[in-house]
Amino acid sequence: MELMYIYHSGFVISTSSCNIIIDYYKDPANIIPSILKQTEKKLYVLCSHFHADHYNPDILFWKNVRQDIVYVFSNDIKKHKKIVDHSIHFLKKGDIYTDGILRIVAFGSTDIGISFLIYHDNYTIFHAGDLNNWHWKDESTPNEIRKSEGDYLKELSDLRKEIKSIDLVMFPVDSRLGTDYALGAKQFLDKVQVKIFSPMHFWEDYKAVIDFALIAKDYNCRYISWQHPGEVVIW
Repeated sequence: MELMYIYHSGFVISTSSCNIIIDYYKDPANIIPSILKQTEKKLYVLCSHFHADHYNPDILFWKNVRQDIVYVFSNDIKKHKKIVDHSIHFLKKGDIYTDGILRIVAFGSTDIGISFLIYHDNYTIFHAGDLNNWHWKDESTPNEIRKSEGDYLKELSDLRKEIKSIDLVMFPVDSRLGTDYALGAKQFLDKVQVKIFSPMHFWEDYKAVIDFALIAKDYNCRYISWQHPGEVVIW
């Protein structure tokens, strides 16, 4: 399997039988055209919510190149983007998409939309979307911090009821949160055993990626220190 970093929270997971594009925003390394040409593999396009840094409407035009694309979107996209397309699979928390190749379970978010737990070829893959402990310690009130943390830990508890060990996790490491930028990721690693951890949602702040490596090493997982869009890791 290969994991390709597109940009921000966007990735391509490439296996022997399919390609999975998640949360495409923009493509500085021009990865997508070659993926669309791999017609021998099934192609899935997943989107966790409607925010512009996770959902780019250009993805709907890809079907002009590949009519067999399977779209799996969070239900909020249908509402906010007013999409009327019965071929798209819209999920809310608790919903499941399955077709014999992938099984996708929708979990919650602490912002909007969903997160994805994907089962494929005996592998488990989790893309957090905007699930994170999004409290801004340097700006928020104590009550706001308590609520944010409680909401996040509840979502983690729901996930852990389903699964306790995940092969690959893509999770936000966003330095805009200030001094506690790594808190949500650390709490995730405290609750769920992770084999490979990929940071995301760091925009172009590669310093945050490097800094979190020092934390991830304490959790006995492989950590991917992305250096640029278009980078590929085999796992």
